[in-house]
Amino acid sequence: MNTVVAERSLRFCAKGGSERRTLIVRIGMPYLDKDGIAKCPIAWEGLFENFADLAGIDSLHALQLASNIDSMLERLTDKYDFFWESGEPYFDDSE
Repeated sequence: MNTVVAERSLRFCAKGGSERRTLIVRIGMPYLDKDGIAKCPIAWEGLFENFADLAGIDSLHALQLASNIDSMLERLTDKYDFFWESGEPYFDDSE
């Protein structure tokens, strides 16, 4: 990823665990691949080593899909607990 357009730093631990690790989510600049498909790179540093670039109808759609990190994090809540850097839970369980 050459250009980072947005970044979020979180902490996470295995469900029921206490050792918190850093997760940095970086979203790159959308681009058109060799077939003309709009894609947007996203990196999950600390959680996934490789993650496929997200494809969309156009560059705005690809960027929108990549920036919706909460949907991915919610799918992982059966394995991990996520926290803001302050230590507060990332997801509010009271909702």
